Amino acid sequence: MEALYFQTNSLIQETQQCFQQLSGVRVDSVTVEADIQTKLAAINANCDRLDVLLYKVPVAQRPNAKMRVDQLKYDVRHLQAALKLYQDKRARKEVELAERESLLNKRFTANSETSIDIDYSLQHHNSMQNAHRGVDEMLWTGSNILDGLRNQRETLKGARKRILDVGNTLGLSNQTMKMIERRLVEDKNVMIGGMIVTLLIIVLVIYFFVF
Repeated sequence: MEALYFQTNSLIQETQQCFQQLSGVRVDSVTVEADIQTKLAAINANCDRLDVLLYKVPVAQRPNAKMRVDQLKYDVRHLQAALKLYQDKRARKEVELAERESLLNKRFTANSETSIDIDYSLQHHNSMQNAHRGVDEMLWTGSNILDGLRNQRETLKGARKRILDVGNTLGLSNQTMKMIERRLVEDKNVMIGGMIVTLLIIVLVIYFFVF
């Protein structure tokens, strides 16, 4: 299991270096992106194998091993989100370049004075597209925030369970356990508050950009 863990951790570091390559000027982004996708698939497969191998670890060492595997899963989720964000930005850039090329290649009728009439409906359409892109980015950001809060909640649940096990072993006092439970309730309230604030921001963005 140790060999597979270090191999997976090395793949994560290599994937992070690939993301740094994408910011370079002279780089084949298609090849790098394909390499990232291959590495992410290998990392996910290794994480699945590690989940199976966890049951072969001695019980005393299993909590620590599971925590390390969970960290690998957390890292690969962030890398997948970063790849999706890059692909979305690249797709928007390609659309913008295509629209610009189409506009530059458009032929206008030559008169004594060349004039270009800008249609109001076209302006409105472009404004709506920009607003939609802004709302999509807000939704994507809000979704990532909510996913992060959910992941933190699951991590806290796992930590609470491990603390309870350790508490039963070490004999923690009831007061300490109540403090831990109160902290979990506060974190839950923070998560709910963050969800409400995110929804309000999305509603305000839709209202001001669309209406």
